[in-house]
Amino acid sequence: MSTSNGYPAILFQDVWKSFDRHAGQILLRDRLRHMFHSHRPEKFHALRDISFRIEHGESVAVIGHNGAGKSTLLNLTTKLCRPDRGVVEVHGGRIAPLLDLGAGFHPDLTGAENVCINAALLGLSRRDVRKQFDSIVDFAEIGDFINEPLRTYSTGMMMRLAFSVATCVNPDLLIIDEVLGVGDLGFAVKCRERIMQFRRAEKTILCVSHSNDTLKDLCERAIWLNKGEVMDDGPIQRVVEAYKNAMQEHAVAG
Repeated sequence: MSTSNGYPAILFQDVWKSFDRHAGQILLRDRLRHMFHSHRPEKFHALRDISFRIEHGESVAVIGHNGAGKSTLLNLTTKLCRPDRGVVEVHGGRIAPLLDLGAGFHPDLTGAENVCINAALLGLSRRDVRKQFDSIVDFAEIGDFINEPLRTYSTGMMMRLAFSVATCVNPDLLIIDEVLGVGDLGFAVKCRERIMQFRRAEKTILCVSHSNDTLKDLCERAIWLNKGEVMDDGPIQRVVEAYKNAMQEHAVAG
């Protein structure tokens, strides 16, 4: 695979990430007491000593059961959080994170206003937004609703518009977290084809999905996480089969 100045697209080196574990809701007085006393909350280790590298142009799936650390890994890659220890590096050009579609959209602004604001946040200039505006709206199949406040949209309409904006920027790195079922079946096919276009253009793709068939179509390599640790890393067919066999053995043993 090609690299940018010799650096990989994504590098994780000895990465640990933990979160405080709380037993339910905490009252304000308890929070204040914990702040002023040497209270150490129990830690939940979401990732444990994770190391891997993804070269430019690779398409990589992250698999594992719920709570395995997949979303935490994506959040570290997009800088939504920082590791406790270790190094996370991302090299290259523009990143398009498809994590929480619609995050950053404002319900009182029109669809058109949300398009302009969010495209700018993703790095497009005003000129680029104007040039791509019609294609964004056409892909999202919003029609005249583009000039209506977002609060009048259905959830499906909002997600279609968010996906269209996020993928219009021609990213060098596409990060996907369970968003391939956007809208109805016809639109989901359009989304999948757009992502396949990025793969054919040798963009770097990091993807999480519980659909193994989808991952096999989109990705060539898989990283299997279990309880925050890397269990396997290699060709996607082999890793997915190893994961499925382990889950079946666990179900029988349980």
